[in-house]
Amino acid sequence: MISAPLLSIITFLPLLGAGFILMIRGEEHDVARNARYVALWTSLITFVLSLLLWTNFDRTTADFQFEEKVVWIKALGINYHMGVDGISVLFVLLSTLLTPICILSAWDAVKVRVKEYMIAFLVLETLMVGMFCALDFVVFYIFFEGVLIPMFLIIGIWGGPRRVYSAFKFFLYTLTGSVLMLLAILALYFQTGTLDIPELLTQHRVPPEWQVWLWLAFFASFAVKVPMWPVHTWLPDAHVEAPTAGSVILAGVLLKMGAYGFLRFSVPMLPEASAFFTPFVFALSIIAIIYTSLVALAQEDMKKLIAYSSVAHMGFVTLGIFTVNQQGIEGAIYQMLSHGVVSAALFLVVGVIYDRMHTREISRYDGLVSRMPRYAFVFMVFMLASVGLPGTSGFVGEFLVIVGAFQVNTWVALLTATGMVLGAAYMLYLYRRVVFGVMTKADLKAILDMNWREKLVFAPLLILVIWMGIYPPPFLDIMSVSVTNLIQNYDAALASAEGSHLTAFWTGK
Repeated sequence: MISAPLLSIITFLPLLGAGFILMIRGEEHDVARNARYVALWTSLITFVLSLLLWTNFDRTTADFQFEEKVVWIKALGINYHMGVDGISVLFVLLSTLLTPICILSAWDAVKVRVKEYMIAFLVLETLMVGMFCALDFVVFYIFFEGVLIPMFLIIGIWGGPRRVYSAFKFFLYTLTGSVLMLLAILALYFQTGTLDIPELLTQHRVPPEWQVWLWLAFFASFAVKVPMWPVHTWLPDAHVEAPTAGSVILAGVLLKMGAYGFLRFSVPMLPEASAFFTPFVFALSIIAIIYTSLVALAQEDMKKLIAYSSVAHMGFVTLGIFTVNQQGIEGAIYQMLSHGVVSAALFLVVGVIYDRMHTREISRYDGLVSRMPRYAFVFMVFMLASVGLPGTSGFVGEFLVIVGAFQVNTWVALLTATGMVLGAAYMLYLYRRVVFGVMTKADLKAILDMNWREKLVFAPLLILVIWMGIYPPPFLDIMSVSVTNLIQNYDAALASAEGSHLTAFWTGK
């Protein structure tokens, strides 16, 4: 086991890089070039260090690993406590992978305030990684809410024409729900006397009369972050106005924060309330899968179509989590990872042609395969992964979720499966109109295929999508023991609560 404080190094190294960029002085052109290189190398080193978590992770235990604990505010019992288990370690790796890809994708696209842009992304990386590693509720909340600030600036400063409106809508939606989560954290503290997450998971049982209100408070925050229907309306605006790299990190990592909250807090800490509200979550998830897929079919803006598809795909995730069985939860986590890679790649795909033509309107494109064959191939792979084609990462997660749902309710599984059919409809519709056909637009006839930098951006994502689709065991094995432990604790809590007014409501016992 590594003795160095690896999690702290991975978490705060990007912040150190941001501080270094802040001190860069000189001509504007030189400052921008140096800021790009510092940000890229800092994020690459952070990713390489995060791979040590993967290689040194003990897959036989559900305990938190690489733990670090230092007293922070003794009077309140607040500690700087960090650690990862088989669930959170995967999202740390996802965060550290996508950050250098975002920085490289914005290499030429961002031309103003480059120094500040790179600082914002490195600060964002610190907050994302810290959030997945935090094992104290106050530390978690600081990282969880801190993510809003750099993302707000990325959308509001470097976004499109309606960037200010979209940035404020994103900020207000997500902050409002999180205020209720803060109240829930305080209530847990006064009820149990601790803010330590492992202790709350293993040594304290929240009384049933508290669980409903705490669950709803957490749900208000996590549902907006996912986002679940009907609190999803901030997402299309944020995606459309955000720069390409902003959309990548928003879809790739930030949408996973809410689902991670359900896995880490709602289900294990509030099992009776989770069981009570399961039909409610199933209903919202199914509506999200079907309704937003139909809305995606009606879109004329490529980014909006992919944004609505994200809501539909995250519907699979929330549904899988609340099946609370091995296939459902593992499928949900796998779908989160797959969606993090595939949706990020699809936004990058849109960014490639937007940088050339400065429009995202589907009707402005046709027949790109004749001028951009490499681009057409890359687009095809990620489109098929989004559809859930066997052999790609998208299939594994969605299939496991449907199997898990089938064990709970046949109708839930059937309605969930319609999402795969509708997903094929809107993604094939997009691909056919943009890539195939005869090129009739005169200004498209001079468009150039992908350059070396764009190929470099897509290469790791292509490898990951195929690897996860063909050989999923490395990813499933690392989460398996932690998921099993979560389910066993959940079942044990429900068994001990048999006959309470919450369980009796649905079971009639």
